[in-house]
Amino acid sequence: MAIANISLRFKFPPQQSSSSSTFNSTLTSLRKPFSIACSKPSSISAADDGSKGANDGGAKPRKLSEQSSWEVKDSEGKDYLYRLGAESDNVNIAVGARAGMIDDVFIGDFLGKDSDIVFDYRQKATRSFEHLQGDYYIAPTFMDKVAVHIVKNYLASSLNIKIPLILGIWGGKGQGKTFQTELIFKTMGVEPVIMSAGELESDRAGEPGKLIRDRYRTASQVIQNQGKMSVLMINDIDAGLGRFGETQMTVNNQIVVGTLMNLADNPTRVSVGQDWREADIVNRVPLIVTGNDFSRLYAPLIREGRMEKFYWQPTREDIVNIVSRMYEKDGISRKDVVSIVDKFPNQALDFYGALRSRTYDRSILKWVDDAGGIETLGKTLLRCKKTEEVPQFIPPEQTVEALLESGYSLIKEQKLINETKLSKEYMKNIDD
Repeated sequence: MAIANISLRFKFPPQQSSSSSTFNSTLTSLRKPFSIACSKPSSISAADDGSKGANDGGAKPRKLSEQSSWEVKDSEGKDYLYRLGAESDNVNIAVGARAGMIDDVFIGDFLGKDSDIVFDYRQKATRSFEHLQGDYYIAPTFMDKVAVHIVKNYLASSLNIKIPLILGIWGGKGQGKTFQTELIFKTMGVEPVIMSAGELESDRAGEPGKLIRDRYRTASQVIQNQGKMSVLMINDIDAGLGRFGETQMTVNNQIVVGTLMNLADNPTRVSVGQDWREADIVNRVPLIVTGNDFSRLYAPLIREGRMEKFYWQPTREDIVNIVSRMYEKDGISRKDVVSIVDKFPNQALDFYGALRSRTYDRSILKWVDDAGGIETLGKTLLRCKKTEEVPQFIPPEQTVEALLESGYSLIKEQKLINETKLSKEYMKNIDD
């Protein structure tokens, strides 16, 4: 792209110094076919305006290039540079500073000729679940509900029905809502964009709402550019948007609720701050949220047509199947799993995972003693990162007796929390 040289002619106070005459002569020698005369910082000579060159009989302004689209006006008389400034929030995450995509003069050698400036962000924004190794059990009811919701949204353009964009999965604590959903994503080959309740509040007004729209468009780009199914998932949404007691509703809470309602109503028209464009149509992205109590949420958000609700309460058969897969690598039979589940009824799924974790405590304490004791523990653990020799950790042999012992210990702690009210000890006269 050719770059025109623009010379500036300044009017200086009359001085007869060698430096000023040398400076003026240099400016004179640099003059090109058109110039901008500046007598004051805020005034521009109309005679030098390139738009009037043809009317005044002067030469036409020099174009940057015969093939350049930078100077082409649209139907509103605005050129490319104006549009570029109006759409300053670049939502195209697939281009970056790639050679051939933009003029080479803007690429340079600092980042390389083919550098994608948002590669790290795109890698962090999506999940692929390589860490989920092994054979896990997915409840058929859970699988059917999530799979149907995803498929219905991808077929929304061909189905003549009203399809809710949001699937709300709610239920008791520790029942595996998020984990079961991630297993389904891996099974179906979905690469989701996942958010948490902690991202729904900020010290800057409007930031969480913009973040949701930006993540939604990121998931849309995954569908378009990578050819993979994608989903936007928000975990524990009631913790970020729920009303508990006398909690205050913030501006960000209202904007997030309004953003989710707008996405449900207009899933293909999503702005992150730039001017609306008629051609700016994004892919419809299914939205899944999890929580414990949706009655705390704003009622119009969870109404029919916007959100489809799914209450997840695993049955005894689901719990036995999930725990059996969990203990299968330890040699615990299904019959033993049934006996453990019957010993601790009315417990969430995370309780049985905590049983297995608690049985490792004694083996870890033995490993600490073999490694040199508590005093040298810091150096020993840091040495692990440098691939130096450290005492080998031997996992304990799992038995039904050890699991039951861990279970009774956890039950005891649960009862202590429920029965021991330390606040009453601190304020004994509260009832007087």
